[in-house]
Amino acid sequence: MKAAGDLFLEKGFLKVSMREIAARSNVGLSNIYNYFKSKDEIFCRVVGPAMKDFDRMLDEHHGRRGMDIMDMRDTTYLEYVVREYTDYIRRHRRLLTLLFFKAHGSSLENYKKDFTTRATTLVKEYFTKMKERHPQIDVDISDFSIHMHTIWIFAMFEELIVHDISPGELEKVISEYLTMEVAGWRELMKI
Repeated sequence: MKAAGDLFLEKGFLKVSMREIAARSNVGLSNIYNYFKSKDEIFCRVVGPAMKDFDRMLDEHHGRRGMDIMDMRDTTYLEYVVREYTDYIRRHRRLLTLLFFKAHGSSLENYKKDFTTRATTLVKEYFTKMKERHPQIDVDISDFSIHMHTIWIFAMFEELIVHDISPGELEKVISEYLTMEVAGWRELMKI
């Protein structure tokens, strides 16, 4: 997995062959095929931890385990999300580089689009549940605005990776971005 990840990072998914993965890992090609049906399956396995954590965060914030929307009023919510995103970038920077910039030709080349579509639906359902719990909030927010929210999160992650923001600056930048975002949601929803 390490050898495959290194090659995908160096060349991108399309330009890496199974033979190169075998050579770099010192594992026979036929042996690799005993465990993986394709190069795509290897790529998906390599970036899997980053995708799994994205799914976990989506579920924690807006899914079955969704936090209460009124938590957005508390500064501890913002601090938690800043810490969560900062840790996520630190932990998965390499995998996110693969997923965002090196996935062309793989089954994950549309990952951001697919995730955004799924997130939009989930967030809309979450807003409906929160409206039942808190009738005073305004959840009449367009699907497109919800869609854009996810796009902006991806854009933030991409920019942090492309510009190789230092670990010391990372938390500050994420905090500034999320402060604007949370304030915007509070205003839109009248929280």
